[in-house]
Amino acid sequence: MNVIVIDGQGGRMGRAIVEELRERCPELTVTAIGTNSTATASMMKAGARFGATGENPVLVACRDADLIIGPIGIVIADSLLGEITPAMAAAVGSSRAHKILIPVAGHAHCRHTLIGCEELPLSDYIRLAGREVAARLEEAQTPR
Repeated sequence: MNVIVIDGQGGRMGRAIVEELRERCPELTVTAIGTNSTATASMMKAGARFGATGENPVLVACRDADLIIGPIGIVIADSLLGEITPAMAAAVGSSRAHKILIPVAGHAHCRHTLIGCEELPLSDYIRLAGREVAARLEEAQTPR
């Protein structure tokens, strides 16, 4: 399973996702794609197997991904304080990969509201994402 974690800013969410996946699914190969080098470095320190930075790696990685994980902003052009380009948002959104998008609320610069989502601490969302990845991995390994 080709798992991509995309994050920007300081990479805190991406780092937490990678740590959760390493703990829950240690056999999984995770590729970290940061919108900046700080985010990529943070996810690599957490144990991502591969890493790259910038728009083109997002475009390329989304072509073959089975699973894309990151903040909901990765599908919204100009989000993450402008770090997500329209091309990046389109690549993630149009990828055949299943997406696990983590809601991020409470930021004054956010221009969207997610209806139907519980307001949980980020750590709870990370655990839920890890649980979802583990379930999908188990499903993929089950013979049909």
